[in-house]
Amino acid sequence: MSTILEQISKCIEFGKINLASPYPPDMKEQEGADELTKKAIDEGIDPNAILDEALIPAMAIVGNKFSKNEIFVPQMLMSAKAMGASMEHIRPFFQSGAAKRKGVFVVGTVAGDLHDIGKNLVAMMVEGGGWEVIDLGVDVASAKFEESINQHPGCIIGLSALLTTTMTNMGTTVKELKAKYPETQILIGGAPVTTEFCEQIGANFYSPDPQGAVNFLNTIAS
Repeated sequence: MSTILEQISKCIEFGKINLASPYPPDMKEQEGADELTKKAIDEGIDPNAILDEALIPAMAIVGNKFSKNEIFVPQMLMSAKAMGASMEHIRPFFQSGAAKRKGVFVVGTVAGDLHDIGKNLVAMMVEGGGWEVIDLGVDVASAKFEESINQHPGCIIGLSALLTTTMTNMGTTVKELKAKYPETQILIGGAPVTTEFCEQIGANFYSPDPQGAVNFLNTIAS
């Protein structure tokens, strides 16, 4: 890995967004993911290489640390923001077709639920894992997921719910989507969700953390 890709990877792992960011303290007044990614592109480094050799490995490290309780939501959010700063520079290459994505991941918090922190973390981790992410937001009805499936054939659906009262809506959405699009892969997550509930409602996969979702998606893309 080139030195600049190693630097980008380190910035993302430890949440160094840009030069102005005071976090983390030991990287204060150093260039962050923002400046270094722009510099890498200006030097002619392939955006695919930036994604594959810097962003994806760094976010995998972050996800594994989070899974092991070695870091917590604030640190993970900083890493996700640093990753987002890098993506701002390489996203145009994906849109032009110059760089490739693994697939399309459509995510949303189910109808009746307005919580989005967990959903946002998953979206950021999945994008950092090399997928195009379409975030439908919160309180998303089944019909909106259906529209996305029609617009992006072959996409993977992610459903989030934080409340036990909205878990039932997750079951309704899975039932309605599977009835019309039986081949569509649906993964679910959220504080009250369990593997047993996943099997009960007919979803394809449950993950208790964002990295598990990325790992599952990678098995589909491989």
